[in-house]
Amino acid sequence: MANGSSTTARTRREVLASLIGLGLAACVPREINEAMSSETTTTETLPTIFFPHGGGPWPLMDRPLGGDEGLAELAGYLRGINVALPRPPRAVLIISAHWEAPVATVMTAAQPPMLYDYYGFPKETYEFVWPAPGAPEIAANVRERLEAAGFTTAVDPERGFDHGTFVPLMLADPAASIPTFQLSLLRGLDPAKHLALGRALAPLREQGVLIAGSGMSYHNLPRFQAAFRDPSVGEQVARESRVFDEWLVESVLAEPDTRHGRLLEWERAPAARACHPREEHLLPLMVVAGAGGDAAATLPYRGAVLGASVSAVHFG
Repeated sequence: MANGSSTTARTRREVLASLIGLGLAACVPREINEAMSSETTTTETLPTIFFPHGGGPWPLMDRPLGGDEGLAELAGYLRGINVALPRPPRAVLIISAHWEAPVATVMTAAQPPMLYDYYGFPKETYEFVWPAPGAPEIAANVRERLEAAGFTTAVDPERGFDHGTFVPLMLADPAASIPTFQLSLLRGLDPAKHLALGRALAPLREQGVLIAGSGMSYHNLPRFQAAFRDPSVGEQVARESRVFDEWLVESVLAEPDTRHGRLLEWERAPAARACHPREEHLLPLMVVAGAGGDAAATLPYRGAVLGASVSAVHFG
């Protein structure tokens, strides 16, 4: 870093993005950090991303869910998210499968607390701390955009980071250096409304806000639990999740109109309800797809978690 004065702007961006991804943003001299901030306000538009978050506090445990190798691969993808971005995000907006509200509700705490919304795990998993700051000013902007698009909104100044946020982001941003806040799903889980939510949020991408959906492309907990006891159920999970994931991949890679039309009718997909008896873990993808607009989709991660095929999708 001693030669920072002769480093090109592009190289500085790459270096800073890598340091943030490694949790070392505090090592960047202030003058370079400030220069980077000014350089990136009008440069690359950020993608929108949908990632699987696994189950409970799985990647933070010594032996996560039986030591499943697929979880390790997913953790590797999550650790690399920030490094893969075209520029460091100014803030991260998470739409988590684990928060539903009657109207679009925005987290506004300046220092959000932790919300350990899982059960049956070891005591130490209820002591994790991920102290990222909130982003109340950007949250106010989100609310204005949604109301301009016809949505009723609300704020929650007490809401904490649920495990759909803090668990994956403890890997992606271990230094908790990037302001982060959440937006709820809408009760009723209407895919059209969630695509529209995303469309209203799309301009934030040009302002350095990373819009991320945290869910799972397969989420049937009773089947997961039964598979531990009965290998034949595990085989069924593998088959059903594979055909649904293949449909999902084909859908998101289609041209935008076809993509959005197929997502709206996701229940017609093969094994749709077998994979999602309740679709709260799929709806964050709808928001992310809406915010992605006409951007092409990529698939930076495709793997298996506890025997179920799951995918991550980036737009842009």
